[in-house]
Amino acid sequence: MKISKKDALKWFEFFSVLPEDEQISPMQEEIVYSVFAQIEAAVDNRNNMLMSKIKGLKTLDNRTFYVGNENKFPAGCRSCLTGTGLSAVRKTNKCNLECKFCYNYGELDNISPVGEGMWEIGGTKFYDKDIDLLLSIQQKPTGISYVYLEPFMEIEKYYHVIEKFHNANIHQHLYTNGTLATEQNLKALGRAGLDEIRFNLGASNCSDKVIKNIATAKKYIKSVGIETPMTPEFYEVFFAKKQAILDTKLDFINCAELHLNENNISNYYGEPMYITRHGYISPVWSRELTLKFMKTADEENWDFAVHDCSNYTKFARDLNLSAKENKWFGSSNYACEFSAVPYEVFLPILRDDNFKFLIEEELPNEYKPEMMNY
Repeated sequence: MKISKKDALKWFEFFSVLPEDEQISPMQEEIVYSVFAQIEAAVDNRNNMLMSKIKGLKTLDNRTFYVGNENKFPAGCRSCLTGTGLSAVRKTNKCNLECKFCYNYGELDNISPVGEGMWEIGGTKFYDKDIDLLLSIQQKPTGISYVYLEPFMEIEKYYHVIEKFHNANIHQHLYTNGTLATEQNLKALGRAGLDEIRFNLGASNCSDKVIKNIATAKKYIKSVGIETPMTPEFYEVFFAKKQAILDTKLDFINCAELHLNENNISNYYGEPMYITRHGYISPVWSRELTLKFMKTADEENWDFAVHDCSNYTKFARDLNLSAKENKWFGSSNYACEFSAVPYEVFLPILRDDNFKFLIEEELPNEYKPEMMNY
């Protein structure tokens, strides 16, 4: 059913004040899903119109979108979207910054350590000495990524492991906010065999120091780029410092659609939200800004790849990973990151007079707020 925006608001105002432990009925659940579909359809329509204005828009096997130099599209993303996966390698449980968009916001002091001398790979704990055993038994992935949380907090521990995976011919990339990078440790990463490094430039608000570190990284590491959740703050500061950033000769920019969880969503209350395929909840403006960003990159012929790492891309990623793991048809780990639907976060977009549903129909009597026995 194509619920009207007026009825959607009435229902969600009701749902938002229900006790947390009160279950809604199947008929009420139909209302919820109808509202989600109406919001998502309107958001998709707006995004499709923005995409239609990007003349040089390209796809990677219809799994994601990008503009720019195809040869500089990050190999780590190719591994994630078309290869045998992107195994996360975890070591560091600390960070020197606290970003409002961080998925661990508010709990950075309570992250469990991986363990002394240990690495977490595929959810299993390994000592350095165990990695040779792992490589001799299991099929090698096309790529791995070093995440969780800021590797440069103890980057000297990474060199030996990077060298092991380099010798095994596995593509490796590493995420960092870049504030603790130096010429010395970037050079050591390149010498160890790191293939790709991604700077979360938004974490430092596009600091001059990190921009300089991006240029330094290009001297020692083959593929250097930026991967940052697309927010209004990042968009504004990037263009204020655009020329300095482009002068680093970076290879790619991954514009990540910001999706929220129970840790960071309170930092964005009041923003217009939508939910993709009953999974990730995101501010509407995140992907819109990405597409505007890509349009500028295309029109100005930036000589690198700019990637739309959207919720759609993450949906495709999880389908690819499940296929490579020989899971059942349709299997995916893509899902909502909330234990219960946070109805209240959708009220701002339902109250926004400028946000219109594409098609509205009158609800059947049994679904009308004033008629239904709830």
